[in-house]
Amino acid sequence: MHKSLPEFKYMTFDVVGTLIDFEGGLKDCLAGIAAETSVAIDGEEALGLYRAARYSKDADLFPDDLVRVYLQIAPKLGLPTERKYGERLRDSAGNWRAFADSAEALARLAKNYRLVATTNARRWAFDLFAKELGNPFYAAFTADDTGTEKPDPAFFQKVFDFIGSEGDSKDDVLHVAQSQYHDIGISRKLGLTNCWIERRHAQKGYGGTIEPAEFTEPDYHFTSMAGLADAVAVARS
Repeated sequence: MHKSLPEFKYMTFDVVGTLIDFEGGLKDCLAGIAAETSVAIDGEEALGLYRAARYSKDADLFPDDLVRVYLQIAPKLGLPTERKYGERLRDSAGNWRAFADSAEALARLAKNYRLVATTNARRWAFDLFAKELGNPFYAAFTADDTGTEKPDPAFFQKVFDFIGSEGDSKDDVLHVAQSQYHDIGISRKLGLTNCWIERRHAQKGYGGTIEPAEFTEPDYHFTSMAGLADAVAVARS
């Protein structure tokens, strides 16, 4: 049996895709470029191409890598292949919006837990995401801080070391994320209790996130951050 929600001291969060709507941000930027160049594109097709391009051996850190990704997928979408458009896609990350329920849910959860961000994004982008979310985090770990990206266990070890320095352990942590590949599967293997926020519950496929080799049944499962915050409120009442 997994621990009950009131028993945790920390909640660690994936950011991009769980709290920040990166798929919407990518599609909006690409649609804008398409409209300016009189091209019609399909958003879900674009996400599929993005996914295939993003997870390659020559990938750079996110979202800087969006310049390379754009130049790779643009010809397949009929979009211009000038570097300036790739830089525009990269810079659009600074304007990506949070999901409608993210900031409020985090504010509610912060009353009872230490919230820790764990993101594959670089620090410059995370700082903008955190501002969009109302700066709710007790601590944060980015790809710049860890030198690696999830699902690398080394990323999580940096977080475990920090929590250990606070006198606590991973048993005090609920890991909250959207990505089965980057977070839910590896968190299970590392002995964390996890919570899957299934943002694409009303859509088919994995969108812009790589498909896992196998599905991991989560300890907790909600389709929104509001659902998690509501469950905590009920459990603590």
